Amino acid sequence: MRLLLVEDDDHVAAALSAILKRHGFDVTHARNGEEALQAVLPAANAGRPPFGVVLLDLGLPDQDGYQVCGKLRKLTTTPVIMVTARADVRSRIHGLNLGADDYVVKPYDTGELLARIHAVSRRSGAAADGDDSAGGGTEDPATPLCLGAVTIELSTRRVSVDGTAVQLTRKEFDLLALLAQRPGVVFRREQIISEVWRTSWEGTGRTLEVHVASLRAKLRMPALIETVRGVGYRLVAPAPAA
Repeated sequence: MRLLLVEDDDHVAAALSAILKRHGFDVTHARNGEEALQAVLPAANAGRPPFGVVLLDLGLPDQDGYQVCGKLRKLTTTPVIMVTARADVRSRIHGLNLGADDYVVKPYDTGELLARIHAVSRRSGAAADGDDSAGGGTEDPATPLCLGAVTIELSTRRVSVDGTAVQLTRKEFDLLALLAQRPGVVFRREQIISEVWRTSWEGTGRTLEVHVASLRAKLRMPALIETVRGVGYRLVAPAPAA
């Protein structure tokens, strides 16, 4: 996912950019409001989303972040997350009323920030811009997903293999459905945790591994879900029958 980080402190921006890049984000850094608007304009004028998400600091040197948010909202529907030390309720309400999609107070937990980025992207569908692995865009829930012998019915949350129903837990189904909607695409562990468990990575990694192992066993297709070492998992679409 392409992400615009609007932050005037170069040290803060460098540290956060490094973390975001490690989690698969393509980060553009703007040091003030004018740079942020200039970064958004070309794509906005072409009628397409310029970024998946904008992380917007409010204490900018050239103009207040609230003003920048208002201008951004006139240019694009890209989700905006305000990231600021202003913790009072009135500031939060004002930011949300201006069109911000979320509001995160410094200092923040990095895992929570990543989860919020994925959450606003998922709600807006903007994650599909520039990164298929972000999970943007979903299948029509009325149309079953057919992957070789496996059939996944999103609307009824039913799964079958060669016509035989397979009983999955709620999280097992959510995990399988997430991977199945983008066969062949690698989903980062942190992203899966955010999407399925709606929490951050810390302390949840073992839970993900257990659910993947359970799915492989229940579906009796251990090669269906491939581990991409050091990154995450992907669903390997079975080859069509000859």
